[in-house]
Amino acid sequence: MKIYHSIDEFVPLKNAVVTIGTFDGAHIGHRKIISGIKELAESTGGETVLLTFFPHPRMILHPEDESLKLINTINEKAELLEHLGVDHLIITPFSRDFSNQTAEEYIRDVLVNKIGTKKIVIGYDHRFGKDRQGGLDDFLRLGPIYGFDVVEIPEQDINEVAISSTRVRKALLNGEIELANTFLGYPFFITGMVVRGDQIGRQIGYPTANIVIEERYKLIPGDGIFAVKVKVADATYNGMAYIGTRPTLNGLTHNIEVNIFDFDQDIYNQQIRMEFLNFVRGDMKFSTLEALKAQIAKDKVEVMRLLA
Repeated sequence: MKIYHSIDEFVPLKNAVVTIGTFDGAHIGHRKIISGIKELAESTGGETVLLTFFPHPRMILHPEDESLKLINTINEKAELLEHLGVDHLIITPFSRDFSNQTAEEYIRDVLVNKIGTKKIVIGYDHRFGKDRQGGLDDFLRLGPIYGFDVVEIPEQDINEVAISSTRVRKALLNGEIELANTFLGYPFFITGMVVRGDQIGRQIGYPTANIVIEERYKLIPGDGIFAVKVKVADATYNGMAYIGTRPTLNGLTHNIEVNIFDFDQDIYNQQIRMEFLNFVRGDMKFSTLEALKAQIAKDKVEVMRLLA
């Protein structure tokens, strides 16, 4: 898959089969749409193009709203879409100027002239352009003028995408990891940098890697203990992750930590990935460090059972 970080980097194709959207999660609902554009491209000798936007439009149009949390960072999404076999991914920087284009300007200048769209696969509810006034009717009206066909994604498939995205986010926040993974079609994961902590985990016999995620918009599962797979460089390990404020220690910050089993390497300032497989329990406050240590020992036994 070729990735373009601006529409200006893209060289127009002779036969582009295009779809547009956020595709957050690249989950089972999205996969149905991607399979559709791949089949259409194969049957017409075309190439698939997925046009997405970053930053997410809400980040630009409503910067005061920090409630937006996405299942994937932009780099994670690109990786997932590549695995799904998309030919071209255009990540268009979203701006207020971009959003102020009229429907016809957007279709003519971006989709036709810049991409070479011959078929556009779009949902009935897709909105675009100035004040989000553009929609399916504009594609149908302008298609014959600019020489492209419009393929409408069935309402059932659009609803499936929306339901899946909502259920994934809700399940992750509620600790329903296995349900979220079912809708995603792969284990939910986070990628972050390992930084130095206060070494409390090491003191009680469970050293942890403290992870910082740079992208503030990345959705983090609800607080608790999780069974995870940890990818460090080219190796994968079993592990026990913790998300929470460490109430036993009267913590003031929200932490993401992982105890990697059978592992003793210096990985400070390295990127690691955690794949979440099971929720073990919610966060709890214990009366003493010894009580916390005893519970962690039980948690590890349960995690090892789940990952066996």
